[in-house]
Order: sequence, then C-alpha cells, then structure tokens
Amino acid sequence: MEDLVKRAAKDLAESKYAIALTGAGMSTESGIPDFRGPKGIWTLNKGAEAKAYQRYELFLNNPRAYWEEMRGFQGTHGAFYEQIRQAEPNPGHYALAELEALGILKCVITQNIDGLHKKAGSKRVLEYHGSVHVLRCISCGSRFVREGVSLDELLPRCQCGAALKYDVVHFKEPIPSDVMEEAEKEASRCDLMLICGTSAVVYPFANLPRMARFPSGRLVTGMDVVGRKADVKRIEVNADPTPLTHEGISDYLIQGRTGEVLPRIVEEVKKLT
Repeated sequence: MEDLVKRAAKDLAESKYAIALTGAGMSTESGIPDFRGPKGIWTLNKGAEAKAYQRYELFLNNPRAYWEEMRGFQGTHGAFYEQIRQAEPNPGHYALAELEALGILKCVITQNIDGLHKKAGSKRVLEYHGSVHVLRCISCGSRFVREGVSLDELLPRCQCGAALKYDVVHFKEPIPSDVMEEAEKEASRCDLMLICGTSAVVYPFANLPRMARFPSGRLVTGMDVVGRKADVKRIEVNADPTPLTHEGISDYLIQGRTGEVLPRIVEEVKKLT
C-alpha cells in the first residue's frame, strides 16, 4: 500500500486540476451508517428502503405528510436527519480540505448529504444529492439554510408560494440541473480524479468517472476510443474494489479506510511541494 500512497501523492502533486468524488465510505468513520453495506440501514431494514423509494412521490402528492415524517411526528427518518446534522468530520474530510488549502484539490463532488466536507473546511463543494442543512424549492430552485426557515408551521413555503422540501435528492427525483451541470463540467475539466468511499453503483453520479475518461460523456467500452483523455488519472481510495476497478476505469485502487489513507497521502504530498 505504501508504494501506492506515494504514487497517488506524486500524481496529485503533478496535477493541474484535481477533483475528488466522495461517497458514504467517507462518512461511516464519522458514525453515519451507510445504506447498502453489510450493516447498512437498508440492508438490515428492507422496509426502510421501500419507504425511501416512495418519499419524493409523497412530497409531490402530500407535502404536509412529508413534513410530518421529516419532523419526526411519524416514523424515524426525521430523527435520522437530525443525527446526521450533529455528526462531525473525520480525518478523511480534513485531509481533502488540506489538499484544497495546498492549492491541489479544486473541487469536491459528494454523494453525501451530511455537509461534513464543508464542516471540515472544504470551500468548493458540490453536494450532488443535496444536504440536510438546506431546504429547496423544486418550483423555482431557491435554496434556504435550514436554520433560517421556521418549521413551527408544518408546511414551510418558499417566497414563491410553493412548498419547500429538504434539499436531499430522494429516489425518482431528478438531480438539480445546476448541480448536475457544474459536476459534469468539473469532471470534464479535471486531469486527476480522486474517488473516495463510493461504491460507484448509484447513477448518474457513477457516470462522472467515465466522463473524465471520455469527455464526450459517451459510455464506451474497449481500448480504441477516439478523443479519450488518456492523461486523466483516476485514483480510487475504497475499502473494496468497485465496478470502476473491475472495468478498468480507475488507474489504480488504494484499498483501505479513507480516514486512514487520505491523511497519509497528504503527508506524502507535503514532502513533494
């Protein structure tokens, strides 16, 4: 592993525009359970998974019932959101923030809704699946900091009059267009992508590493591809191999916990800069 850590540090130090993609594996070390892992919330409770698939439709059809659930008046999901809101960053989050402070990492694109990258000090963060710290209007696209919106009335409303929902992107809900466009721009622009703690099975997020390799956005198999950005490095830091590993999308995998591997990479980067 040590050789791969040094290799990643060298690749990062030599990069011109590095970005990071992060998933649930970044936050499990902060005490936030994942969903699909061996002890994931949905692995252990299939009913909770089924309900998650219905949440966006519930908001569209009955926003008041949605907020009854989110406020904890029904079910346990509202309490789960509050647990996430109280979580603290771990060494992996701080390592990425330090890479940004060093001028190496230009952007973090995260699947996580916990806001821990921002808490750790990362400035340029795209929350692909939204945030529990923000409410969003799906009518006009306005966003509001959660603490700035009174929830005394069970149905919080936007200034445009439409009902607000959590910024979190639920199943069957489209990724907000501004976030998706910016994420795709970053993926197409980068010359190095650090892929941390994601299973790479949730789409369209899982397309981003492929977009870095094929800037046209086409999902192409095979080695002879016109216009391939062969100079883009894709480095995985994951507990286990992913489809990116098996399909040869990533250049190499550093297998381990992000909270342990990323700080080691940062220390090696410092020796080179």
